[in-house]
Amino acid sequence: MASSSHETEKQRWDRNFADLLQELRVAQTGIQILFAFLLTIPFANGFPKTTDLQRDVYLVALISAAFAAALIISPVAFHRALFRQGRKPELVRYAHRMATAGLAFMLVSMVSSVLLITDYVLDLRWAIVVAVVTGGWFLTFWALLPFVHRNWAADEESDGFSLEDTPVTPGGVDPGA
Repeated sequence: MASSSHETEKQRWDRNFADLLQELRVAQTGIQILFAFLLTIPFANGFPKTTDLQRDVYLVALISAAFAAALIISPVAFHRALFRQGRKPELVRYAHRMATAGLAFMLVSMVSSVLLITDYVLDLRWAIVVAVVTGGWFLTFWALLPFVHRNWAADEESDGFSLEDTPVTPGGVDPGA
């Protein structure tokens, strides 16, 4: 949602918080599914056959998923604590930091999970290669591309494409969204 030049500072903070909560809903669902999956692994028949390394990697994946869930859910608790105190700017700044840290722990959990599973089915050397490539893939889309496109308005001018050029269906819904 683009900001309006006519919005007040309070409206901008409200919009920023609403946007952040939408992003967190996506991340929260993903980490909760991963965490639930990780919680079931020790009860699987093959778990006793895992190596010490695999159990260590499992613990890293499990604990980092728990930390990610706590961080990604924390803005809701913080909002409850500050409800109606007029501290939305503080809340948005805090929520941004927690979301960023939560995504970092989610990255660790995802890559550790990939390493765990690939080490179980492949040779350790190949499992490490697959985990490193997976980590690179995540970092490309979660860090590198956003960093490269941090001046998005300048990108629009240089590539000849504008968000205003995006087709919208009659119901007002962007088909590409």
